[in-house]
Amino acid sequence: MTQIKFGTSGWRAILCDDFTFNNVRAVSRAIADYLNHAGISDQGVVIGYDARFMGKDFARETVGVLAAAGIPSFLCERDTPTPVIAHELLRRKAAGAINFTASHNPHTYNGIKFSPAWGGPALPETTNDIEARANALQDKDIPVMDLDKAKAETFYTEIDPLPAYFDTLKQLIDFNAIAGSGLRIAVNPLYGTGRGYLDTLLEQAGVPVVTINAHLDPYFGGEPPEPAEAHIADFIKLIKDDNQIGLGLATDGDADRFGIVDSDGTYIEPNYILALLFDYMIRRKGLTGDAARSVATSHLIDAVAAYHQVKVLETPVGFKFIGEYISAGKILIGGEESAGLTVRGHVPEKDGILACLLVAEMVAVERKSLKELLADLYGRVGAFYTRRVNIHLSAELEANLPAKLENPPADIDGRSITEVVRIDGNKFLFADGSWMLFRKSGTEPLVRLYAEASSEEILQQLIVAGKNFILS
Repeated sequence: MTQIKFGTSGWRAILCDDFTFNNVRAVSRAIADYLNHAGISDQGVVIGYDARFMGKDFARETVGVLAAAGIPSFLCERDTPTPVIAHELLRRKAAGAINFTASHNPHTYNGIKFSPAWGGPALPETTNDIEARANALQDKDIPVMDLDKAKAETFYTEIDPLPAYFDTLKQLIDFNAIAGSGLRIAVNPLYGTGRGYLDTLLEQAGVPVVTINAHLDPYFGGEPPEPAEAHIADFIKLIKDDNQIGLGLATDGDADRFGIVDSDGTYIEPNYILALLFDYMIRRKGLTGDAARSVATSHLIDAVAAYHQVKVLETPVGFKFIGEYISAGKILIGGEESAGLTVRGHVPEKDGILACLLVAEMVAVERKSLKELLADLYGRVGAFYTRRVNIHLSAELEANLPAKLENPPADIDGRSITEVVRIDGNKFLFADGSWMLFRKSGTEPLVRLYAEASSEEILQQLIVAGKNFILS
């Protein structure tokens, strides 16, 4: 019997292997028992799903499990973006949300993400509780109420969370500025839940939009639904070939992550987008406040904070920790290098739709390309170049890794280590402002190396030095 294990953003597993109706019933009942124990279950649970195989079937089964446990459900009528589910959870003041999604994972995966009443991804103390309950229930016969009976007894309501979410985004984004700029925008929802969200909002505002990959395809066109440069070659080609397109905006499978392409077809790394938006929100929108970023995210954000005399809070990897700061009103913007972002006044959850719209507003207001904006920012705060690589480990290297990282040398490749940060992995800060971070994969024999420097040349030197340190 496979153990159910929650990661940084819920439990994910391969369909028909570990992600089965039996295990879905176990996790759903575990969440029901958790909410009943907390005494808040009568507030109901928002249930949603992404564009993957069987998503609605799993969601409907969960409605029956919750109904049998005496908990009402609000089921989204179509596949729905993760940030929209979070928005609906807060709007309804529900007890929590259950979202069937594997985000940007390949089509063979599905997953369950639980969000508690405060709206962000569940923190470890919550998921540990649910995980333990679910594993204890795996071989049990779990009651499931028939959906007709659940509806008759008011345990089951279908909802459309789109209109209320649109209303919120119209308060956060200057659509008039985007429409008035004459900007023509390409949109790519990657066959995922973003269909009819980003494109529709822009079209309603009168913005010329070119949309691709906007029909339902649970295979996601044969690529993982991740808007990274390696998976959006068709989108980049479209923008390169059409010189009337001023910006490309993409979202991942559940629309909580973003991918941005400049007018010349250049993919802009999320690290740089986060810093550009932070600077724009303070400098042009007149807002103020601190930022939060994960330990693996570029220090370009720190440089922007120093320039505007505000602070940066560093968190472990996992948006739940950034979401906490947003929920508490402690920051203006929070983001992570894996293309997650949200802002004050919005959900404490990654929102790729919001991020894309903020980028469109910034480009429209500034009337410059993203590469021009990045060059301007570098001119004010200095240049930062960031990269992540995977280092595969032999059994011997994997066994020796903890001791090596726990007792680092005074320098690596002649660069003095001035500080070691261990909030998540092992991050070595160097005297010249460059850094490297090592994080061991929880599922594979590899370590992820993140590095940042003030030039491409120094960055490449750091990556070589980091590999040599691990493999020697």
